Amino acid sequence: MRIMFINNQGAGYANYVQIADNTTIQQFFAIKMQDQQEADYLIRVNRMPVPKDYVLQDGDRVTITPVKIEGAQPVLLEQIV
Repeated sequence: MRIMFINNQGAGYANYVQIADNTTIQQFFAIKMQDQQEADYLIRVNRMPVPKDYVLQDGDRVTITPVKIEGAQPVLLEQIV
């Protein structure tokens, strides 16, 4: 089946990819983001967070975005106010 994969790491890209039927989002992450930790990324399907056992469906849109951007400085709430 075919899904849209949007990887927001680095320059980012969007592309259709073929995956096997009954692939979970956890399996997909392990394949596409080898040697990366799930906790370091916000993983969404069709713009919604999903459990790791969610089975991907034909036409789903998967977005993987790093939680922390390398080189970014933390912003304290006091600095915003």
